[in-house]
Amino acid sequence: MGKKTKTGFAAFLERKNIVISAKRYGIDALGAMALGLFASLLIGTIIKTIGQNIGQEFLSVKLIEIGDFASSVTGAAMAIAIGHALQSPPLVLYSLVAVGQATNALGGAGGPLAVLVVTILAAEIGKMVSKETKVDILVTPFVTITVGVIIAMAIAPAIGQAANSVGVAIMWATELQPFAMGILVSVIVGIALTLPISSAAICAALGLVGLAGGAAVAGCCAQMVGFAVMSFKENRYGGLVAQGLGTSMLQVPNIVRNWKIWIPPTLASAITGPIATCIFKLKMNGAPVSSGMGTSGLVGQIGVITGWSAPSENAIALGETAIKAGAMDWLGLVLICFILPAVLTLLFAAPLRKWGWIKDDDLKIDMG
Repeated sequence: MGKKTKTGFAAFLERKNIVISAKRYGIDALGAMALGLFASLLIGTIIKTIGQNIGQEFLSVKLIEIGDFASSVTGAAMAIAIGHALQSPPLVLYSLVAVGQATNALGGAGGPLAVLVVTILAAEIGKMVSKETKVDILVTPFVTITVGVIIAMAIAPAIGQAANSVGVAIMWATELQPFAMGILVSVIVGIALTLPISSAAICAALGLVGLAGGAAVAGCCAQMVGFAVMSFKENRYGGLVAQGLGTSMLQVPNIVRNWKIWIPPTLASAITGPIATCIFKLKMNGAPVSSGMGTSGLVGQIGVITGWSAPSENAIALGETAIKAGAMDWLGLVLICFILPAVLTLLFAAPLRKWGWIKDDDLKIDMG
């Protein structure tokens, strides 16, 4: 029998290269979005942090400016990446710049997740009208931008509020005793860092510093360092750097395929969190945004170190003061941020590989 010919709307979707599937949206688009986020907000924050901590004044100012410029186009960068993954025609792709930028601004802490949802809808609608009229150069960008921004206005704020609910959970956790708080904050913020929501924005919005900030740093490091070392076989040194100094969000498409790969780093965070709060009393008293950055450009660690000698306004408001860091402080920072996440994640991953829960190439990432 010959291949069945599609008719009607199904044929139209095929002609427009609109593939409604979990792979196209949950893996291809999501993976591309993570690369867009890395190429804007994350690298911008890294550059800015270097500028803030470098000795030369002229270079410091320029690096901070460059970092701010990179971070300011986060929404556009993510939208372009998603549109490219969806194989959007040029006019649709370029029009998504405005859609992504507007959506990210309206989405607040849930900006990245809002950009993912809205950009997919705007891109597919734009593809429907693309090259259907003789004035395509007007119709396609008009429809893509107008429809996309209207959708963003309608749903992005709600997505942002949902993301902020994660922040409410973190605030509730900080009211508990250090042991329970260490587990909950570490796990919740670590999960937020890997998901397509902004853990950095959540921590900044909450002014998360002190012990809670230290637990947040621990959770983020567990995810980033954990995934980096656990996937070394598949991704080698490029993956080690991309995840360990970039973002564990690169693993989200793989988590969609096999959620079990998320178990080892998450269990590691549940252990490093209370160790940070109860044993080493690790506090992150730098800028609150650093609590949600983990090892991305070493921003989390720089925040801890900066907070020792020059606490941020948020930390001072909570009664925190400058300290002279001792050997235990430095030991705790190194163990919590680097050594324990790597060792614990590998220990937890070993039996899962043996049982077949994690298979070869389950952790392979697309680094563009």
